[in-house]
Amino acid sequence: MRTVEVTDHTIINLISGRIRAYSDLLKFRLSALVTFSAVFGYVLGYTGMSFGWSGLIGLSLGGFLISGASGAANEIMERDLDKLMKRTQNRPLPLQLISLKEAYWFTTIIAILGISLLWVFTNPLTTWLGILSMVLYVFAYTPLKRVGPVAVFVGAIPGAMPPLLGWTAATGAISYEAMIIFGIQFIWQFPHFWAIAWVSDEDYKRAGFKLLPNGGEQDLNTAIQIMIYTLFLLPLGLLPSYFGLTGLNSGIVATICGVLFLAQTFSLMRDCSRKSALKIMFGSFLYLPIVQIAYLLDKMP
Repeated sequence: MRTVEVTDHTIINLISGRIRAYSDLLKFRLSALVTFSAVFGYVLGYTGMSFGWSGLIGLSLGGFLISGASGAANEIMERDLDKLMKRTQNRPLPLQLISLKEAYWFTTIIAILGISLLWVFTNPLTTWLGILSMVLYVFAYTPLKRVGPVAVFVGAIPGAMPPLLGWTAATGAISYEAMIIFGIQFIWQFPHFWAIAWVSDEDYKRAGFKLLPNGGEQDLNTAIQIMIYTLFLLPLGLLPSYFGLTGLNSGIVATICGVLFLAQTFSLMRDCSRKSALKIMFGSFLYLPIVQIAYLLDKMP
């Protein structure tokens, strides 16, 4: 009886370990954040008399799987580089928790399933934008990370796609409102990416990643670049209110969040420290969801 209990416990541990490994492979938390941004775009753009739940569910599942497939493909391509970095050396492929063949099959299946869900439950425009996002992330951004900081610009395009996909799923068109919410998330990614690159500079250098601007130095020039892009978020954050997409309250929230975010960059300009860069990184994690939720709560009828 005791042997059976040990065996059952072992099986449960093996199954839970495999689930965790596949969850890590598709970057579950990142994919969930991507899905949130897509849902934000959908709800903000939807104007029908009865809410399109099928479209929202299809977008959420399809977007999550496409994001997961992109993350998994990234891990496949960088599996040898991940072994060199402390922040990634415990991923499933470096630890051989999942075989390379399994990873290829898993990535292919969830990519096809995600694309199919978008095609069936949204519209062709959203589906093609989803495919474009995946292609740019995997085949442009990923290899460019070892070329230079241009990778941040290229990566910001698929990174800003989720709210655009949500809007097109709800409306079937790319409008100026769609470009506004795309633009906010696009610009937000520069201080976000660069703060992460600053904090993880030693790790990134081991893998040959070159993401920081101005020659990749942790200096005042890089800090100023981070400040400038964060400064752009102040006028951009007011555009939804200015064009009547949302009310005044969300504009106030966006401005307050933008000012607080910007204030963190002054600390980095003053001391150029990893601690200040870490604060910007965490500030970027807070800024986007808070502002997006404010827009949703303040959506104009």
